[in-house]
Amino acid sequence: MRPIRRTRCVPAALAALSVVLASLLTGPVATAAEPAPAAAESAAGSRGPRLYVPDANPDAYLQALDLVRAGRDREAAGIVAMANTPQAVWFGDQSPAEVERLARGVVRDAGRDDATPVFALYNVPGRDCSNYSAGGAANTAEYKAWIDAVARGIGGHRAIVVLEPDSLALLPADCGQDDAEGTLTAARYTEVNYAVDKLEPLSGTRVYLDTGHPGWHSVNSIVPRLVEGGVTRATGFFTNVSNYTTDAATSWYGKLISSCLAHVAEGGDSAECPDQWWPRAEAEAWLDENVDTPASRMKHFVTDSSRNGQGPWTPPAGKYTDPQEWCNPPDRGLGARPTLRTGDPLQDARLWIKIPGESDGLCLRGTAGPEDPERGMVAPRAGDWFPEQALELVRLATPPLLPED
Repeated sequence: MRPIRRTRCVPAALAALSVVLASLLTGPVATAAEPAPAAAESAAGSRGPRLYVPDANPDAYLQALDLVRAGRDREAAGIVAMANTPQAVWFGDQSPAEVERLARGVVRDAGRDDATPVFALYNVPGRDCSNYSAGGAANTAEYKAWIDAVARGIGGHRAIVVLEPDSLALLPADCGQDDAEGTLTAARYTEVNYAVDKLEPLSGTRVYLDTGHPGWHSVNSIVPRLVEGGVTRATGFFTNVSNYTTDAATSWYGKLISSCLAHVAEGGDSAECPDQWWPRAEAEAWLDENVDTPASRMKHFVTDSSRNGQGPWTPPAGKYTDPQEWCNPPDRGLGARPTLRTGDPLQDARLWIKIPGESDGLCLRGTAGPEDPERGMVAPRAGDWFPEQALELVRLATPPLLPED
């Protein structure tokens, strides 16, 4: 994962595209401050706050313009519709002064539309185990100053905070970066706890902590990390950021984690909890017998459906030494549209957290490269626009992004 760079300027090409593409959509092409009707309805219905649509990656509009010039108007409409669906604003490489200014601008812009922005904060020291999205603050003190600045920028405005993807699922100890005393892992927990204590008390702000995704940590493994990371003082947790697991799997994983957290809060042991690989009937029977905490008092969760419309990719058996299933997998599609109305008392929202259309990085799948052998091309670096993948996501969206011909 790589922090997303945003400007506050939507390319003028969008205005020209609106006229050409309007007939292909159910209504006028939306601007960055006005989601397409389907997105707005799914985000909040006819009443209450809706989810915020930030300025898109400018390369999305440039791709759409190129498609119009090539006579591929419907594909262009799909790219524009994807770009104008509510999604997260990522912060990670800015200075404290800059992130404070940017966060303040987003919450003010969102407030004018009675919309709730989603912030993905991605600046913890040693993020991504220094791999594709390496970077982050230099140390704990620098990180605390950065979080202080984010808090000042959000102020008393309404916001959802997705706090540090991979921070708990991928600790320094997990990737051989820590010393024998676990100094860096202890610092990671200090940093996450500090962010919870600084951001959650803000009026209108809800903070969610990292769990990775259902194909990674078991419930029994991730729950102790959440507890040590301060989830008891946060609104809850998130799952599937930048991954492709289905909504059904992420929602079930979320329920199991929330239930296990409730069990632990009542004095139980997380090792006793059912994990996502238990037979469903056995897990539900365990929950019925051991968890009676009302949903209103349990930890809630949000999920990422930005690219899970086709579910996870299954690599060809035995073809790659390291298939990197998570890295720009072929033939994936956009997932269900973002919404604050999930119908699940434990799931606060389904969101587009990872920006669809932006690359996961240079995927070599255990080969010498430089091409991704599954795609036959060199993929853009993490966070850069990936036109070929963007078209796949639009074409294979489930449900469809555009009305049928």
